[in-house]
Amino acid sequence: MPKRDDRPIEVLLWGATGFTGRLAAEWLAAHYAGDRIALGGRSQEKLERLREELVAIDTRCAAWPIRIADAFDVPALDRIVPEARVVAAMAGPFSRVGHEVAAACARHGTDYCDITGEVPFARELIDRNHARAKTSGARLVPFCGFDSIPSDLGVYLLQSRVKCAQATFILVRSRGGMSGGTAASMIAIMEQAGSDPRVRAMLANPYALVDDSDHPKARDTSGARKIDDFWTAPFFMGPINSRVVLRSNALLGWSYGHDFRYEERMSLGPGARGFLRAQAFSAGIAASWRTLTLGPVRSVAKRFMPNAGEGPSQELRQKGSYEIRVDGNDSAGNRLGSCRIYGKGDPGYTGAAKMIIESAMCLSRDVEGEGGVLTPASCMGDALAKRLRAADISFDVT
Repeated sequence: MPKRDDRPIEVLLWGATGFTGRLAAEWLAAHYAGDRIALGGRSQEKLERLREELVAIDTRCAAWPIRIADAFDVPALDRIVPEARVVAAMAGPFSRVGHEVAAACARHGTDYCDITGEVPFARELIDRNHARAKTSGARLVPFCGFDSIPSDLGVYLLQSRVKCAQATFILVRSRGGMSGGTAASMIAIMEQAGSDPRVRAMLANPYALVDDSDHPKARDTSGARKIDDFWTAPFFMGPINSRVVLRSNALLGWSYGHDFRYEERMSLGPGARGFLRAQAFSAGIAASWRTLTLGPVRSVAKRFMPNAGEGPSQELRQKGSYEIRVDGNDSAGNRLGSCRIYGKGDPGYTGAAKMIIESAMCLSRDVEGEGGVLTPASCMGDALAKRLRAADISFDVT
C-alpha cells in the first residue's frame, strides 16, 4: 500500500457522471484542474465524455486519469482505492451502492467523504468500518453536502464562541430544486423503514449515530412555534442533520455538554398567515414521514419525482440561494449568539458540489488526526469553515 503522500491521485471523484457528481467535477475543473484529480465510476464512455466537457473549463483536465470499477466489485475497488489520498463519493443511494467503496477506503487507509443524507447507511458505516478505519488511519466522513455541513459546522462554530445548552437551526429562506439522486435516496430510506423496524426506530432516535448511552431523552419539537416575529415548523431534514450534530458532540468529548439539545426548524413567515402555514406544514411533515413507509404511497410519490441523473437546470441553479440561522440559547431559552450561514446558488446542488470538494481538499491538505467514521465538524472544524468561506459560503458568528 503506498504511503498517503506518495499516492498518484490526490482526489478520486467517484460517481462523477451523476447529476451532482458532474457539478462537483466542474468545481474541480474550475479550481483544481492542475492537481492530481481522477474521475471514477463504472462507465468508461460516460467518464471520457465528461472529461471532454471539462476541457472547455480548463484544458489541463485532459490529463485527468479515469478509473473504472463497479460499486460492488471488491477486487476492482481494491486496485483503485489505494491510489488515492481521498475518495469523494457522489453515487447513491448510498445504502445500495456506497458500502463497498467506503469499506475499501477503510481497508486501505484512504480518506473518504460523501454527500449522503441516509442515516441507516451512516449507522452501518460506523458498525462495519469504524474500528477498521481507526486501525488503518482512514478518516471516513459522510454527510459532507448540504446534508449536513451547514447544521454541523454552524453549531460547532457557535459553540466555539459561546457555550450553548441548546441550539436551533432555522432555515430562513431557500430557493432550489431536487435531483433524481436526492429523490432516490429519500425513497430508499422509506423503503428500509417500511420493511425493517430497526430502521424505523433509528429514524425516531436523535442519538442513532451515538454509541454512548449517556444522553438526555429526546423532546417533542413538532408543531408550529413562534421565534422572534416569525412562525416556524419542523425542517424536514432535521431527522437527518440532528443525528450528525449529536454525533459530533460525542466525538468531541461531549464538549457541547451531555445535556445539549438540538432541533431544526424553517421559517414560514409572520402573522396569522405564517401561523396557518406553519401549522399546515407541521402536519404535512409528520404525515409524510409516516405515509412514505407504505409501498403504495411511495409508488405514487415516485411519479412526481425526477429520475436518476435529472435535476434543476443551470438557470434555476444560478437563481438559487439560501440563508440559515443557528441560534444558541442557555438552558432557560435566552439567546446567547447566532451563526448566520448563506450562499448563492441552489443549496442542494451548487452548494453541495462546493461542500464535498472542499471537504475532500481539506482532508487531503489541511487536517490530521485519527481514523474512524467521523463528522465534518469533529474531523475538519475550523479548517473546513475557512475553505467554505473562501468558496463564498458564509459562516458569520455573532
